[in-house]
Parts: sequence; structure tokens; C-alpha cells
Amino acid sequence: MTDFRHVTDELSVAPQISAADVAEAKAQGFVAIICNRPDGEDPGQPTAAEIAAAAEAAGLTYAHIPVRGAPGPAEVEAMRQAVDAADGPVLAYCRSGTRSITTWSIGQAMSGAHERGELVALGRAAGYDLSGVLGG
Repeated sequence: MTDFRHVTDELSVAPQISAADVAEAKAQGFVAIICNRPDGEDPGQPTAAEIAAAAEAAGLTYAHIPVRGAPGPAEVEAMRQAVDAADGPVLAYCRSGTRSITTWSIGQAMSGAHERGELVALGRAAGYDLSGVLGG
């Protein structure tokens, strides 16, 4: 089931996707997929390699930036770079989408690309509460 949640024109986030969802992402105009979920969190979860293969077959760029717990500086910077490098909309996913939007939003706040209050509002509109992470 596709549950792509629009955050900005550059980024949408989603709970765990399947290989079949990659075709839908392509059809919706995404050019890149970022996986923020480590392999092996849940039995039966598609591996990063499975989604990467589907993305490659669909002509999408793919990055695996696993986040365990709170995102650290390396994950935040890798996420920022991956989104900035994309030549169009990016779909990022993890188990629920929370790690993806949190990792992205921390980078946006740190770079000054978005104000914290704006990021909290963007998160709320997409169904995520970022107030504990960003304040506001």
C-alpha cells in the first residue's frame, strides 16, 4: 500500500515501501529514493538491496542512510546531500517515516533552509510531530 506523505516539493516521506511501491514512486514523478531503515529491524521487511534493485530497474537514484535511534550528524549530512543532489522530488522511507522526516528536518534547521516553526508545521501537515525534536 502506497502512503507517500508530501512534505515539500523536494521531499515526501513514507512508512516501509515494497518493491511494487517503487513503480508507483516513479509514476508519481520521484527521481530518487532514500532508505533510512536499517536492514533486519522486522522479520519479512524488504532489504535495502531489494528496494535498491527495484529503484535501479525503474531508473531512480537510491541511497541507503540507515538511522538507528536519533539521527547523528553523519546521517543528517548524508540525508541533506542526497536530497540536494537529486534532480527532482525525493521519497524517503523508514519503518513509519518518522526517522526520515526527522533526519531531513534537523538538516534543514541546521542549514537555515527552513525555520524550526515552519518545519514543525510541515511535519504536522504530513502527519508527524516534530515539536519534540525541533521545538516550536
